[in-house]
Amino acid sequence: MVSHTQQPQPALSADRPYARLRVLSPIHQRGTLLLMQRSFALRLAALCLVAASPLFASAQSSRPAAKPAAAKTQPVPKERTVVTHASVTIDGQTIPYTATAGTLLLYNKKHETIASVFYVAYTKDGVKDPSTRPVTFAWNGGPGGASALVDIGGFGPRRLVWPHPGSAQGELPPYHLVNNQYSILNSTDLVFIDAVGTGYSRIVGKGMPKMFYGFNEDAATFAQIIQRYITRFHRWNSPKFLLGESYGTTRNALLANDLVNGGVYLNGVIECSSALNFEALDFTPGNDLPYIAYLPSYAATAWYHHKLNPEPASVQNAVQKAEQFASGPYLDALFAGSSLPAAQKQQIAAQLSKLTGIPASLWIKADLRISLPVFMKRELGSADTETGRYDSRFTLPELQPLLPVPTADASASAVMGVVTAAFHQYLTQTLHYQSDRPYPQLSGTVYRDWDWKYRPPLNDLGMSVGPTAGRNVAPALARAMNNDPAMHVMFNNGYYDMATPFFGTLYTVRHMSIPAVERSHIHFYYYPVGHMLYVNLKAMPALQKNIDSFIASADSQSAAR
Repeated sequence: MVSHTQQPQPALSADRPYARLRVLSPIHQRGTLLLMQRSFALRLAALCLVAASPLFASAQSSRPAAKPAAAKTQPVPKERTVVTHASVTIDGQTIPYTATAGTLLLYNKKHETIASVFYVAYTKDGVKDPSTRPVTFAWNGGPGGASALVDIGGFGPRRLVWPHPGSAQGELPPYHLVNNQYSILNSTDLVFIDAVGTGYSRIVGKGMPKMFYGFNEDAATFAQIIQRYITRFHRWNSPKFLLGESYGTTRNALLANDLVNGGVYLNGVIECSSALNFEALDFTPGNDLPYIAYLPSYAATAWYHHKLNPEPASVQNAVQKAEQFASGPYLDALFAGSSLPAAQKQQIAAQLSKLTGIPASLWIKADLRISLPVFMKRELGSADTETGRYDSRFTLPELQPLLPVPTADASASAVMGVVTAAFHQYLTQTLHYQSDRPYPQLSGTVYRDWDWKYRPPLNDLGMSVGPTAGRNVAPALARAMNNDPAMHVMFNNGYYDMATPFFGTLYTVRHMSIPAVERSHIHFYYYPVGHMLYVNLKAMPALQKNIDSFIASADSQSAAR
């Protein structure tokens, strides 16, 4: 049982900016990554068509130049904190801690206030020297996702009781928060941060969306947040870690580079369900990489739903066979394109059928390329039921079975209502943080206004070309590792994650340009769950143990420098 006593704190005054909101070289829920790919492509195509239109050109030439609208100044709130105390039992040990829910103000280079950022921090009590205890800054993705999922979802001292796949009743209120015996609070203090425009973080003062809603801008914002926090709470000397999920892993790559460039060195980066190279996720004509990246995830899903005959003894066995085939015969076949002989094409289709359970005839019809939406609708052998995208263990009846793509995501439907209601209750009743503002878990506004342009490191050396350069942020992570050579990076992957496939992450990391000695600083782990690694309680003991060990190892190695 967790007990709390509220301890109101005086409002904090605005400090001087400890870091300018920089634009340096640097994605958990997005609305969804699938929607991102479609909407981004459609918007881009629409813009290109309109811009090429003669009507557009003539209208532009005849229209008088409009005066730029003056930026509206939003009211600036005071910084605030609400402190409560509680305890959590982890591995049989009772850990007393302080929970701080509060806000920090951000500034531009003129020291004008531009944002109020909300965070929830958990710090272990009774530590002799808190300045040397590890601290981990954590967030979800989106773009446009708040941090509640990684907090009460899996890593904070209280956790949700998640519904099981196929348990619709478990998706209904009331929801329950329990002592999180798998929290990583025993190894590190935790600071969960909401991106600007999500949760209780918002634009204020002289702030404008373009200052925050983009690859580079988002990373620069989080760099200032971290510098403000470690200054305010005297944590400059603490071993520092970043933990991100989904787009949060993209943010980590860019943010790590920004922080290291600004003199804030990191002990480690913890990536959960990574999205570093968007080329591995984008099923566009002419791009064969996602078909390679997704095949092992297809095989894992087929194994879980008993669609394989003969059935491998374990999901690991099913995945291993798919990885070997994907990086060998399947890769060669896709590269051959139309020159692939018909007999060989039939052999490849037959093998794909054995790995995924989808008939060879459908693989032939799809020219050996079955995209994720088609797989989600076809894997269970009926167009009336689809698998989940965030977690393919979940299924959902299809409202429009004749449509070529799914109309919903079974896994998102299963978890989002749970976390939204539970976190509101947790904030007000347990943390005693009151606000008359809504707390959006996912912000469509942030996603819609996101600037997807990104100039990666080494761009000036001719190592990237045109707009495709911003589709892979792994070079930023490589640059951070090279400039902070003792930093370690941990990749946690779900076998049933169909949003960010684990084999795509492995491919991307294997192609990062880092010195050979630093490759020993990269660690991979796999779990029997989907995108949200903590949804399957059976996966939590291993996830906790691996993260705890990673933090302890990275901390001790840095201390030995």
